[in-house]
Amino acid sequence: MGKKQKTFGFKGGMQPPEFKSLSAHKYTDKAPIPKKVWRPYIQHTGIRTQPVVKVGDYVKVGTKIGEAQGYISVPTHASISGKVVQLEEIDHPVLPKRTLTCVIESDGQDIWEPSVKERDYSNFTKQELIQIIHDAGIVGLGGAAFPTHVKLSPPQDKPIDTLIINGCECEPYITADHQLMLERAAQIYEGIKIIAKILDVQKVIIAIEDNKPDAVLIMTEAVSPNKEYTVVQLRTKYPLGAEKQLIKALLNRTVPAGKLPFDVGVVVHNVGTVNAIYEACRYNKPLVERLVTVTGSAIKEPRNLWVRLGTPVYDLINFCGGYTAQPAKIIFGGPMMGIAQYNDELPTIKGTSGIIVMTEQETKIEPEGPCIRCARCIEVCPMNLLPCELNNFIRKKDFTKTKQYNLLDCIECGCCAYECPAKIKLVHSFIYAKREIRALEERT
Repeated sequence: MGKKQKTFGFKGGMQPPEFKSLSAHKYTDKAPIPKKVWRPYIQHTGIRTQPVVKVGDYVKVGTKIGEAQGYISVPTHASISGKVVQLEEIDHPVLPKRTLTCVIESDGQDIWEPSVKERDYSNFTKQELIQIIHDAGIVGLGGAAFPTHVKLSPPQDKPIDTLIINGCECEPYITADHQLMLERAAQIYEGIKIIAKILDVQKVIIAIEDNKPDAVLIMTEAVSPNKEYTVVQLRTKYPLGAEKQLIKALLNRTVPAGKLPFDVGVVVHNVGTVNAIYEACRYNKPLVERLVTVTGSAIKEPRNLWVRLGTPVYDLINFCGGYTAQPAKIIFGGPMMGIAQYNDELPTIKGTSGIIVMTEQETKIEPEGPCIRCARCIEVCPMNLLPCELNNFIRKKDFTKTKQYNLLDCIECGCCAYECPAKIKLVHSFIYAKREIRALEERT
């Protein structure tokens, strides 16, 4: 076992300015327990959870407040102790519509459920471990928020031979995963062993971009007891952290259009998810907090914070010293694939990897010009699409043609829009078209 430099790559991609130095190598802090949290009943890909509490109920940290509905669903838990004061629909930081949300008012005690305690999980069966992960409400913490227990249960006719642990963190600004590897390498190693046991795989690759050499060294040391675990250092390139691109770069395997990683014998998990899996199995701890990068030029003291889910953005901004200038844009996630928010009162959710606050000078919008047919969008597209042609079909509202040209394979990485000299809002166009295509499919 050891560190390796990988030479495979993937088509397309680019390298935007990183801006990671704002928060990199700052030891993590715990954000203060908020006075109130807002816990939406949909924070994952799949079916919304069903409320199991009512206004006036007292809850502890880790109390289940929402029950999973169906297979692709996970429960929701209280992230502070106190009283349920509201159950109503409010604005969601990701979804384009209001959604049912549980509002909890803190009692200031931070009392945890007594079931959250250290235990020996070494003799648990694979199915018991999967059930623990489901009951803890764990989803992918890299951004997609897909229920983790589903990814750990591939079809029997899809044998998995390789587990990839994603420590690339290719988005600009975000440094939470980097810092997590520096501070909790041993826990991540234990989480990897749990996943490997569930999937019954021997080959494990921990992938880290070469702009994090200290993380490469510490993770190499952490996994050294297992000779089948390899840390691979990859050349920094966006969007290397995307599953299909990472699989191509590491294994030279191509995930076919419309297929998933397990179709080529691979499962990919983010390091944050691995840490959450370890905590669930070791301590019976549900997913009630996560590491979040709070950063940007409009933040006085950028840092990485352990945040109780449901904490409003303004609490975190205040803990980081407040604003240095009037914020022009607040983004959940990274600047390439993140979602802009309209105020700082919205709550953090399971998929919130970062909060970026930018000034007006950084977010100046240049007017769109006509396409000059330079093909830069085609060169950088990591999914081998034709962004300029897709945009032409969309403007003509020819959604049948748009689908035929594989728009649904677009991962919305933003490479095409970033490189476009005409500043055409390609990603906005693609998101709109995807919604129209799905709406048409639902009507037929």
